[in-house]
Amino acid sequence: QVRVVESGGGLVQAGDSLRLSCAASGNTFTHRAAGWFRRAPGKEREFVATITWSGSNTDYADSVKGRFTISRDNARNTVYLQMNSLKPEDTAIYYCAVRTDELLSLIIDEYAYWGQGTQVTVSS
Repeated sequence: QVRVVESGGGLVQAGDSLRLSCAASGNTFTHRAAGWFRRAPGKEREFVATITWSGSNTDYADSVKGRFTISRDNARNTVYLQMNSLKPEDTAIYYCAVRTDELLSLIIDEYAYWGQGTQVTVSS
């Protein structure tokens, strides 16, 4: 059974940093792209960042470019999201997702496996 688990969320102040982690069971990440999405209160889930299996290619939502960095350690079956210069509008539940191939995608429906999410709250 595939299991994807996020961690690292919390309550921080504007300008602070957080690093989210996403761990997966077995070979879930093997030769598969992964991504981070988020859902803010009262809004729909939206794309944040994505990374290929090799880690050589990434893509970001315009709202987080220059502040967030997605990376992965395939030996540890873990994907990370480093979030710097956090803003109150970054407050959301952050979800890790895994595709079934190596292609980057911004589209929610193209991800097969999802975690339960981790809450990030940024106070002003």
